[in-house]
Formats: sequence, C-alpha cells, structure tokens
Amino acid sequence: MSYIRGRYSWVLRPALIVFDILTLNVFASHYIDFQTYDDPYWSLEFLMSKATFFIMYVSILWLISAYSIKFYNVYRYTSALNILILVIKQFFIFSVIIFAFIGFNRDIEIETMAITKYLFTTIGAITLVKFIMYYGLKKFRQYLNGNLRRILVIGNTSSAQELVGFFNKKREYGYDLLGVYSDSTKGKQLDGSVKEAITYLSENEGVDEIYCAMDELSEKQINTFVKHAELNRYNIKFIPEAKTLFDKHLKTDFYNYLPVLSIQQVVLNKPFNQLLKRVFDIILSLFVIIFLLSWLTVLLYILIKLESKGPLFYKHRRNGINYKEFECYKFRSLKVEVNNGEDYVKQNDERVTKIGRFLRRTSIDELPQFYNVLFGDMSVVGPRPHMLSYTDAYSKKVDKYNFIYRHNVKPGITGLAQTKGFRGEIKSDDDIVNRVKYDIFYIENWSLLLDLKIIGSTILLVFLGDENAY
Repeated sequence: MSYIRGRYSWVLRPALIVFDILTLNVFASHYIDFQTYDDPYWSLEFLMSKATFFIMYVSILWLISAYSIKFYNVYRYTSALNILILVIKQFFIFSVIIFAFIGFNRDIEIETMAITKYLFTTIGAITLVKFIMYYGLKKFRQYLNGNLRRILVIGNTSSAQELVGFFNKKREYGYDLLGVYSDSTKGKQLDGSVKEAITYLSENEGVDEIYCAMDELSEKQINTFVKHAELNRYNIKFIPEAKTLFDKHLKTDFYNYLPVLSIQQVVLNKPFNQLLKRVFDIILSLFVIIFLLSWLTVLLYILIKLESKGPLFYKHRRNGINYKEFECYKFRSLKVEVNNGEDYVKQNDERVTKIGRFLRRTSIDELPQFYNVLFGDMSVVGPRPHMLSYTDAYSKKVDKYNFIYRHNVKPGITGLAQTKGFRGEIKSDDDIVNRVKYDIFYIENWSLLLDLKIIGSTILLVFLGDENAY
C-alpha cells in the first residue's frame, strides 16, 4: 500500500533513466569505433550492426541491473552515502556487463584503454547528474518551499518526538508538518488528540503521509488510519520504539538514523499476480455459483425454513484488505436469537440447528462466500477474515506488525491456517498466534500452485472430516 505522492517529482526518475541511457549510448559511439569491426555476415544475419547490438545490449542490461539493486530508488530521506554506495555497485555490475560482451564477441578488438575511458566517463557523468539533482532538490525545498510532502504525526512517544524534531530541523528534506496528535499529554505541545486527527483527515484534503507511533495507538485506532489511508490514497508509515525488533515483513527506511516502517508490497499484490489471482477467483466462483449454488440454495432454503424461522443467509461484518469492512455471507446454521452478539460457535453449542450442524461439519455453510469472491471483497484462498469484535482483541496477543501485514491482502474462503487445523473457535492464545503464522507464510510464499494445493486440502478435509468443524 504505497502511493506515489508529490506535485511533479514523479517525472524525475523517468527523466534520469532516459538521461542515463542516452549517456551510455553517446559515450559508446565516442570511445568505441564500431565501424572497424562491422562485417557483412553480422549485418546480414542479425539485420543490425554490431554498434546497434551493443547499444541494445548495454541499455537493456543497465536497466535490469539498476532494477535489481534499486539504483533509482532514491527518496528525499536517502543519504548521500547511500547514493554513493548505489553508484559503486552499479559501476562494478556494469563493468562486468561490458567485459562479458567483449568476452563473448572475441572478433571485436576493442582497446582496454577505450573501454576504461568509456566506463569511468559514463559512470562519472551519471553520478554527477544524480548528485546535482539530489542537492538541487534539497536547496529547492529548503529555500523555495517547493516539492513539499505534507504530513501528520500521530503519537507522542520518544521516537515520535525525535521524528518531529527531524521534520522541523531538516527543511531540505521537504516535509511540511501539518500537526502532531496524541492522547498523551507528556512532552511537547500537541495539536490535538487522536480523535481530532481522524476528524482533521476527514475534513482536509492534501495530506500525503501520516506517521503512526505503533506502541501508543490501539489496534482499533490503527485500523481507522489504515482505512483512511487506503480510501484517500496517502501513505501510512509506522514509528517503532528503539527497543523494537524490526519485522522483516515491513520495509525499514532511516530518517537521519531514525527507523520508520512501512508496509512493503507483497508478491500477491503485484499487478500481474493480482490479475492472475482475480481471474482464477472469478472463474471458480462463477463455476460454483452456476453449477452448485443454483440448485443447492433452493434445497437448503426449504430445509432451513422447516427447522427454524429466520433468513436463509447469515450476514456478518468482517475486516477485509486494509481493514475494509464488508458483509460476509453464510448459510444460516444458528437459531435466530434476540441480542445475539458476535461469537465463535463452540463445541455442542445449543444455538446450532440440526441442519446447521451438518452444514458446518461439511463447510457447506461457507459456500455463499463465493458471492463475496465474485464481488471482489474476498478471494477463494487467503487469510480468514475475523469478526470485528475480535480484531482488536487478537491484535493484543499477536505482534502488531504481523497483524497489519496480514490485512494487506484479501481474506479467503479457505486458507493455509485452516488446512493446518487452525479454524473455528479460538481456544487459546496459541490458536490465534499459529493462525497468523500460517497466514504470513502464505502471503510471503504465494503462488497459484499453492492456492490449488490449499483448495485440494480443503476439499479433502470436507470428506474426511475436520474435528474443528462444529
């Protein structure tokens, strides 16, 4: 959940890439005399000169190597030392690329001095422009108040106060601090409470980022800010305390040696994988709805109505991706009771009807969730969505960073945790800890084959029986 923010800085990275590619090609034509090495056979076979082939070769491999080491991932908080390290890495990789070309094309006799001049001149020019752009933007932000990022800080922990000091003192980084909000009154002057911060976000546009002190905020408050960030498309980052062991699931950036965490894009949320999974979800959900639910719904309507009064479907609100709330559908398996609060069904629960016990044991009661899949609120496979009343309670027993990471993908009808025996009632803290552990493993190791394996295991459990299905 990372959005490109800023007024116009989004054009700088493409401009630098174009400049670098042009630099590679211009200096290649200056230092290397390809006309000496062209021959009719090469031109006839590949419909191009060796010069053209070299230009294509270095351009493509430059982009691949730059992408692999994140050469162009330079942000306003990136230090000059980090940029220099990136340049050195890219220089060595690019040198290998050039000498590999010469090694595979032994008929080309390029002087070592020409190659040396080409490498150092090219990298030198690219480095010079990179630093001119870097320091030029700093001065532009510092003295002309341009290219600013408008931010809020939520929390008043020692790390949050240190970050506020960084934003106020380091004007060259271009952060416009709109306010600091916290329910804690200790320390520096605040602009309001956490509740007032939510009101501010609801009434004002143009916020680019918010920074939340994780150790001060409750899960419910974090949920609210995450949903605001998703709805209004601004970035949300997290301020850990110095004693916190940083979770590998979150991306760590350093603002003047102060760590700031953000939710990094998981493999499941990459555009191609999202499309692949969505197409799979739509095909499977349509198949189930057309060939199974079309006649099963009529049959179950009769059986459920004969035993107890009430609706055919049971609708309950759950947290989905980025804590977005949605109505989750199930075939009703419980008796309708007045003031019946949300609670997991326990073993030998008197609320369960006779037909409901069969539906739950065979997981048929979950089939209406294929409508949720078709509507886009859920996926066939993913972390199971929790009841709203349990989200805050569970987050206190599970690492907050893992819990947020878990909500970074769509929930599923079935999931890896369910096939490993962690479904239904939460009897102990270990149940929810292990459930989240398997959910995190699924998110980090997702593939379509893993989805198919989980679906197969789920179908097998339906026929063999699951002791937790009651």
